[in-house]
Amino acid sequence: MSEEFSHLKDDEYWIRYALTLADKAEAMGEVPVGAVIVSDGKVIGEGWNTPITDHDPSAHAEMAALRAATKTIENYRAIDATLYVTLEPCPMCAGAIVHGRIKRVVFGAWDEKTGAAGSVMNLLQHEHLNHNVEITSGILAVECGEKLSAFFRRRRKEIKAAKKARRESLQGGEPTE
Repeated sequence: MSEEFSHLKDDEYWIRYALTLADKAEAMGEVPVGAVIVSDGKVIGEGWNTPITDHDPSAHAEMAALRAATKTIENYRAIDATLYVTLEPCPMCAGAIVHGRIKRVVFGAWDEKTGAAGSVMNLLQHEHLNHNVEITSGILAVECGEKLSAFFRRRRKEIKAAKKARRESLQGGEPTE
């Protein structure tokens, strides 16, 4: 088996693992994004989105995984580690990834609105930064993207139904003569 094929197989395995973490976020009503950090083939940190639950705009999956990983290794730098995440990191997460010296980021779906690993900008490989991160993108992109799309379709449908119910209750609550 070629090294490249073996690498792809590992990447798919860990992105699938991150998708199971995204399910945890979704079960909490959060945007379904999951992240896992691996070093020497072992999980050293994992996380999923919790900004709504935690009332914390920094509670992204990557941030939770990075916090867990650096606690596990008792070092604020996770040198030689790989972060696997279902959605392209945003600028906030990209900054933390660079500061945490993550060696490699592997992500599934691209984020055309706030992606900071090549879609909107590329902070992970910015020429003026003192650390550059290897990037592998698009691993299980369809599966990762569909999980997000289905979530937002359902969320829009729920919002529409809630507005309709509110309108109907207001109309039904008016006195009739």
